[in-house]
Amino acid sequence: MKAKEIRELTDEELTQRIKDEREQLGHLTFQHAVAEIANPIVLRQKRRLIARLTTIQNQRKQA
Repeated sequence: MKAKEIRELTDEELTQRIKDEREQLGHLTFQHAVAEIANPIVLRQKRRLIARLTTIQNQRKQA
């Protein structure tokens, strides 16, 4: 998801998306710890998406 697409989300959608992505990252991290996952790069992609979402949310709060 690009920053342009994220900016089109409402505040509620953004908050919900951050929550969902963090849950998914938690599950993936657990799966990776227990057994090898097929594509470990997904972990990095999830972390970066959460960072993008959080950054845009913080920019909105400051404005």
